[in-house]
Order: sequence, then C-alpha cells, then structure tokens
Amino acid sequence: MDDYRRIADRITADIASGRLRPGQQLPPQRVFARRRGIAGSTAGRVYAELVRRGLVVGEVGRGTFVRAAASAGPYGRALVEPSTAAPVNLELNYPSAPGQSELLAPALAPLLRPDVLTEALRPAPATGTAAARDAVADLLATPVWRPAPDRILFTGNARQAIAATLASLVRPGGRVGVEPLTYPLVREIAGRLGVTLVALEADGGGLRPESVRAAHRTAPLSALYLQPTLHNPTSVTTGEARKREIAHVVRELGLPVVEDRIWSFLHPDSPAPLAAHAPDLVHVVDGLSKRVAPGLTVGFVVVPEERVDEVAGAIRSGGWSAGRFALEAGVRWMTDGTVARLVEAKRADAGARQRLVAEELAGFTVRADPLTYYAWWELPPPWRADTFTAAATAHGIAVTPGTTFTADPTRSPNAIRLGLASATVPDLRRALRTLAALARGEAGGTPMPGGRVG
Repeated sequence: MDDYRRIADRITADIASGRLRPGQQLPPQRVFARRRGIAGSTAGRVYAELVRRGLVVGEVGRGTFVRAAASAGPYGRALVEPSTAAPVNLELNYPSAPGQSELLAPALAPLLRPDVLTEALRPAPATGTAAARDAVADLLATPVWRPAPDRILFTGNARQAIAATLASLVRPGGRVGVEPLTYPLVREIAGRLGVTLVALEADGGGLRPESVRAAHRTAPLSALYLQPTLHNPTSVTTGEARKREIAHVVRELGLPVVEDRIWSFLHPDSPAPLAAHAPDLVHVVDGLSKRVAPGLTVGFVVVPEERVDEVAGAIRSGGWSAGRFALEAGVRWMTDGTVARLVEAKRADAGARQRLVAEELAGFTVRADPLTYYAWWELPPPWRADTFTAAATAHGIAVTPGTTFTADPTRSPNAIRLGLASATVPDLRRALRTLAALARGEAGGTPMPGGRVG
C-alpha cells in the first residue's frame, strides 16, 4: 500500500477512536510533514485522501478540520453536549411513500415464474427493450418535449448514466464546466475519468451563460454538466428564457451538455429540459431511484441521434448496463401506473416536509423550493459549516456541509444541505428543532467564535 494511505489510515483510526474530535484542526501540511518526517507532497496526498474519505474538510485561509468520526457517539463538551437520541440522517435523501412496498410488489410477482425469471436474469443491452424505450419516453415527456424512443439508453442507475455519458464525451485531461455547487459524485466520477471540473458562475436564475463563454475562452471546455430543474442543493429551476440563452451559447460553441433531471419529477408543471432547445447537443440523464426506490432501479440517458452508438459503447465498456430484472420490473411499474402514484405521493410528502422546514427554521436564511426534498441553510455567525456539522453529529443528526457540493476547492460556502427524504416525519421535526436551537446557541451551550460551544 502507498505510504500516504498508511498514514491516512492512522489518522482515520484516530478520528474513529475519538482521539481526533469533530471540529479539531489538523496542523498545516508543512508542519504535519516535518513532524512525520515525510515529504510535503506526501503530506498533501494524505490530506487529499482524508478529504476523499469524507473525514476532513479544508477551508482556504482557515485550515483543515475534522469533519466527523466513524459513529455519532459522545464527543464530550468540545462542541456540544452529546445527545442520547437515535441518529437522524439528513445526509441520505431517498424518498419513500407510505405503502410503497405494497404498491411495488404486484409487478414483481410475474417475474418470479421460472419461465419468465430465466429471461429476466439475462443481461440487458444498453438499448434495453422496445417496451422499456416506449415506457421511458412516456415517463420523461413534458407538454412540449418527448424523447424519441430510439435515442434512449439504459444503465444500472442515473449515476452510471452520468459516468458513461461523460466518458463518451471527455478524454482524460479534458475540462467539464459545472455549476458552482454541483452533485458530489460528479467530482468522484471526474476524478476517476481524469477530468477537471471547472466551476462556472450562477445566480438566482441558474447558470449564467456568459460564464460558459468566459471559461471556454480561458481553455476549451469539453462538455457541461448541469441540473437546470430543481438544482440540488439550491432548489433553483432555470426559467425558459435563461435556458434559451444557455442553448444559444452551447450551440455557438458546439459544446455538449449532460443535463441531470433526477429530481425533476417533483415539479408538477414538468418544465421542458434544456434538450428541448438544443437536442443535438444535450444528453438527458434520469432514473427510477428517486421516483421508486434505490435498491432496485434503472438509469436512462436520452442522447443526440448521432451519438447513440458511442454512448452505448461507453456503457458496455464501463460495465454500466442495466440489470434485466430491474428493467423488466421498471417497465411494469411505469406502465401499470405505479410510478405515477408514487410520484404524486412523494410530491405531497415533499411539500409537507418543506412546511416543517419553514416552521422550524423560520428566521434563518434557508433556500428551498417547496417542491423539493432538500434545503440549503446559510448558517448564522459565528458558526462554520464544518463545526456545525460536527456539533449536529454529536446531537445524533447527520447533515452535509456545503463544501461537499462546491466545485471550486478555494470556495467554502458557510452552509449545510438538509436532506429531508429519509427521516421519518417526527424525527425530521425533532431534528430541525434541535438544529435551530443549536444555531441559536440554545443546545448544549453557547456558540463561541469559530463555531465551538462550551
């Protein structure tokens, strides 16, 4: 094993044991290197590995801080009084409707017949089946846009669809423009593909088109990855006028786009995707994980007509093909009305959970669309995102610091994202109430400068 990983393992063990506590600052890299008798470059790799593992967070001009330990056990009074309540996870974000299992089960029963199961256990091609292509085309259709079924390809989940599409578009060393806050796993995918993410500029209306031109002038971009509908984590939905401006720029530059619409099903008005304005350049990624369930899911990507073979090849070479069983189950759920019923139930559920956010976090700066399952909370001073995250953990509540979403490592948004979908409603209310009290300095002590309490 590489030396830097062995050192990172020892730091990981210190965090897990509590010898290094949430919020504790690690020494500067040059000091760490001197103490360990290692090269500065090795120290840099150790810190990068700890960031990759999600154990520390680096803030430009401040330093590197422990983000969390392996469990949410007591950490003493360094941050907060520990909670004895069961952990509430507001990092995971998998919505589940009441009675969901009962709705899903009938479609699975026919697949368990031996004659059907034999076929359902065979590998599925990237092109799926005719029935699957037609079902997905209907599922994704908006009032002004319906994808051509022969341009739909299938993967195991939406993340694999993103990976396959980017792999087909961008060579190692290429640059992909993204919104300043972006899907964290895209950073991981980019790292594995040897691709550099370039943080573009956005405002309350979404991506700023002029920032695409500016970044492309600096050094050519190979593609864009965007979330124009119910952007995670900010909830922004880009309006039609802005979409037309973005489409004009990407056509002008000949720049392909990966458009992630995984949360768009929550929007009842079904705004047209960017693909409706630039169908020859935009690849639309979606899936069933949020609509249905993460454990048995399918991802799909609508590709420009001339790129079907190339993206299908990337899916095959990456081993990202959909399972035939999941594909067959998904077709049944889409065509028998199960998915539609789940979508309606989850829209209502998301609205109810957002009302809890509005009630319990009233007076704080929270950006959240009432349609979504997430909220972006800009923390009040003197809290920092990393120390607030650690304090929340000590109260048995897992949240996501804003640095997890930032595409530019030099920017450290002093915010956290709250995932509202996975906790029960009573647990969510209790967690929000606890977090609000913590932010006001009423839970376990008074916040001190730097975000510590005592």
